[in-house]
Amino acid sequence: MDINALIEQYGYAALVIGSVAEGETITLLGGVAAHQGLLKFPLVVAAVALGGMIGDQLLYFLGLRFGPTLLKRFAKHQKKIRRAQRLIQRHPYLFVIGTRFMYGFRIIGPILIGASHLPPKIFLPLNIVGAVAWALIFTTLGYAGGEVIAPWLHNLDQHLKHWAWLILVVVAVIGVRLWLKHREKTRDEE
Repeated sequence: MDINALIEQYGYAALVIGSVAEGETITLLGGVAAHQGLLKFPLVVAAVALGGMIGDQLLYFLGLRFGPTLLKRFAKHQKKIRRAQRLIQRHPYLFVIGTRFMYGFRIIGPILIGASHLPPKIFLPLNIVGAVAWALIFTTLGYAGGEVIAPWLHNLDQHLKHWAWLILVVVAVIGVRLWLKHREKTRDEE
């Protein structure tokens, strides 16, 4: 198993899929892979932006369709939800672009935006701008961070093999201990 070959072969698809749900870690790792020469920087930015945009677009439509029903389930947060919806109405451009940079708002932000009935013709272009800006910033941070961890990544394959063997041994030891306990317990019951 050569991890570099796997990254080169499936890296862009993994970035799109990974950034649909979770973004920053995947994006940073994409930047590191670009630094290592395994992936191309512009394509990493494009893949991550596409995944982030798709995820937020889906959540936006979920909020547009089911938002009020979903938001009623968060009874103790209604004050915060109303405040966020007022912000969306007053500053839709800043809120849509900024949501992806606000910790803890990555999932709920687009749902709130959809529930506030911001028109799709406004949300879509702002979502694209926000996704590209976000992807560019975090991919660049990952690329710069690649310089710091490059020596460690160079030997990653060897590290993975050692960890795999260590995990296998630990699982085997735990399995034997559990089997012995089970065997002893069944003897005691007889």
